Amino acid sequence: MSEQKIHYVVPDASPPPPSSLYSHAVEAAGWLYVTGQLPSDPDMPDADLPSGIEAQAELCFKNLTRILKHTGYRYEDTVFVRIYLTEFDRDFAAFNTVYARHFRQDGPQLPSRTTIGVAKLGRGALVEIDLVAYGKR
Repeated sequence: MSEQKIHYVVPDASPPPPSSLYSHAVEAAGWLYVTGQLPSDPDMPDADLPSGIEAQAELCFKNLTRILKHTGYRYEDTVFVRIYLTEFDRDFAAFNTVYARHFRQDGPQLPSRTTIGVAKLGRGALVEIDLVAYGKR
């Protein structure tokens, strides 16, 4: 018997671009897979992206927060995070200052994490973040 999958499209998160076909998140058997979030403002998705890694990272987390809230999960439920940076050497440390606001080192446990340097991201973004969570509380 296959597990039921729940596909979430979150009304107050950044909408998928017209050329992309995906759900913001898919939940199956207690696991939540959140699609990579770019730094587009969910309240003005067509606006230019802000400059700088910190401002862009904050917008990625704004989108992730809205998706987690909508699905009933929290950052504490996160088991894995994947970060893509176009300027890895330049932006890694500054990105971590934003990351630490959402995944506190003094919290219960940090999720597993992979940070990848990439040549290019959609919309010319400096960062994209996806995550996997388990067992909403």
